[in-house]
Amino acid sequence: MLTKILNMIRRGEEGHAEMLPGIVGAAAGAVMLGVGATADNAWLACGGGTLLAVGIVAMMLLNHMIVEWGILARLDALEKK
Repeated sequence: MLTKILNMIRRGEEGHAEMLPGIVGAAAGAVMLGVGATADNAWLACGGGTLLAVGIVAMMLLNHMIVEWGILARLDALEKK
């Protein structure tokens, strides 16, 4: 039962859990950016902004690779029939 639920979460097309590493990275970058801007620390603000951008790109890339790629592959298979 637990294995079935975990497989359903991992292979679902909702795409929430798969993007978690990108979301966590972006959130950490946003916090670093805010703290760096408040403390007038340019290095922390620049590092936070970079981490925020990388996290957002990683989130979009993971969503495309895991969720959209499977959907588009099935649609292509249906069009060939």
